[in-house]
Amino acid sequence: MDSPGQRPLPSERDAEERQLAITLVPRDSDGTFDGAAAALGLTASAGVKTLVVKVSGGATVFVLIPGTRRLDWTKLRASLQVNKAALVTPEAALEVTGYEPGTITPLGSRSMLPVYADERIAGGRIGMGSGSNEFLLFTAADPLLASLEAVSGDITS
Repeated sequence: MDSPGQRPLPSERDAEERQLAITLVPRDSDGTFDGAAAALGLTASAGVKTLVVKVSGGATVFVLIPGTRRLDWTKLRASLQVNKAALVTPEAALEVTGYEPGTITPLGSRSMLPVYADERIAGGRIGMGSGSNEFLLFTAADPLLASLEAVSGDITS
């Protein structure tokens, strides 16, 4: 694991416990993903958004989708077998995860939530929030999804 600082982030500690190889890369000055990804030889399609979603019955889940795609709510509800699903507020996301929106990752989250991932994430190297405004986290998708026991399916359009 490539650590940029002296004190590890919660996401770093969690990745280490899961035996995931991660790389933390400083965010571009404008906060975007593209420059950091390009430095690692990746394209914007390798970016993954971590959403926090509340579903019927009050459960909260993580939803991982490629940054270049849109969540298909109908497909997600079908995958979750629920009638209702909605993003939580930014305040609720912070409370549940301990991370500010835009930095959220399932790794090191304050709450261990079920993870649902779009099937297009599998098979490559991905970048996502690290829990910090300063860094993006890059890792291999398959070991990450396996360690999170993620349910994969077609949930984007």
